[in-house]
Amino acid sequence: MSAQLSRVLRRVGVGQLTATSDHASNLAAASQLCRQAKSAGACLLCLPEAFSFIGAAAAETVAQAEPLDGPRLGAYRALAREHGLWLSLGGFHEAGAPGGRVFNTHVVLDAAGATRAEYRKIHLFDVDVPDGPVLMESRSTAPGAAACVVVDASDELGFTFGLTTCYDLRFPELYVALARSSGCHAILAPSAFTRPTGAAHWHLLLRARAVESQAYVLAAAQSGTHNEKRASYGARPASFAVAGHALAVDPWGEVVGDCGPDASPALVTVDIDLDKIAKIRAKMPIQAHRRGDVLGLLQADAA
Repeated sequence: MSAQLSRVLRRVGVGQLTATSDHASNLAAASQLCRQAKSAGACLLCLPEAFSFIGAAAAETVAQAEPLDGPRLGAYRALAREHGLWLSLGGFHEAGAPGGRVFNTHVVLDAAGATRAEYRKIHLFDVDVPDGPVLMESRSTAPGAAACVVVDASDELGFTFGLTTCYDLRFPELYVALARSSGCHAILAPSAFTRPTGAAHWHLLLRARAVESQAYVLAAAQSGTHNEKRASYGARPASFAVAGHALAVDPWGEVVGDCGPDASPALVTVDIDLDKIAKIRAKMPIQAHRRGDVLGLLQADAA
């Protein structure tokens, strides 16, 4: 395999969508991004949290949920097969969670449409945002129980990547664990950030997680007006807003792709540079320097 071909096979697309309650429209937007990603030479397309549905109320989310082997996800499996493209489906409303709720499930499909990984979001967004909305994700969503879900696609795509979702960004230990225990070359962080938190912390958190893990961080994002209650960056009036700026950040913390705040659907592509990762980790071996003996005591005290 030539060096040029090897680089193309490590190219990934990071997408930005404006999901609504119209499943067909959301699927059409995803299909458009698939065509663009394939045309750009990408092997993997990352879609945001809630890529297939955003409603105006929690009850709508629960009512439309399906199992992972249902027809709705089947349509995205067909997309993967049609384009010969791996898909990161950043947050699917999976039916069957305890208490009549759903799981917020990050699903990875390979180019044949087969499921290669499932990560159920472990940190739920139950917060009162300063000067912003009060949100209780746990009212409709149950937390997952497994962290450090890793996709070893080194044979097919040339790299290994870990799975997270949105609010997980505020818990750096998850990202460090993915880098330390699994050596991930990239970590995926599909999101639907609110306007206040997006403006204040989106770029900051993503760059910090990339520096800490010394890995690429790929953050597909929601953007635009979803319904009468949910809108994007700068859209007014809006009682709730979701930030755009789908980002790709390299392991040195540099933003190497940004879809911006408004355009949707939109796509940026980035090449996963394994040499860059190796050089950064060799010159600054922070995982080797980590004082597990001391940090372990701190964690025990906190418990």
